[in-house]
Amino acid sequence: MATVREGDQAALLVVDVQVGVMQEAWDASRVIGQVARTVQRAREEGVPVVWVQHTSEDELPSGSPPWQWVPALQPAPGEALIHKQFNSAFEQTTLNEVLAGLGVSHIVLAGASTNWCIRATAYGALERGYDLTLVADAHSTSPLTLEDGSRIEADAVVHELNTVMRWLSYPGRRNAAVAVGQLRFTA
Repeated sequence: MATVREGDQAALLVVDVQVGVMQEAWDASRVIGQVARTVQRAREEGVPVVWVQHTSEDELPSGSPPWQWVPALQPAPGEALIHKQFNSAFEQTTLNEVLAGLGVSHIVLAGASTNWCIRATAYGALERGYDLTLVADAHSTSPLTLEDGSRIEADAVVHELNTVMRWLSYPGRRNAAVAVGQLRFTA
């Protein structure tokens, strides 16, 4: 069993809202606006914002135009920046140490891509003892075409993860999926 984190200090994790990730994401401009709204609320309430940026040699090479943050979202001076190469923002990064340094016990999660990095980071957070709130209207992904030609629509993936995060159960931890308008930065 994971060590459950004590306290009620939240942090907002903004994952992979990068040009190359969002260019084909479902309802991208609305989702980017919702992520921006969430960032603004966190800053206004004094909640730390932690930015997670994916790098891959083939699609998101470091420093390339697709690797950059979308223009509407930029880290403010002093906000933590985590670079990752795997789906989970916790794998082979300093995220856990950064969150510990901030005294965080509750992660509020927004960004992309729902079925890869958001899902992996959500489960990684819960498995490490954090409470988790997924911002239900501030994450997105692209449609997925499978080898057999069938297609999984992005909105269905978003809906499915929102549903899972409302019903999932871990001992001693709380998790939820709520819209930006109902978001509270407390567990």
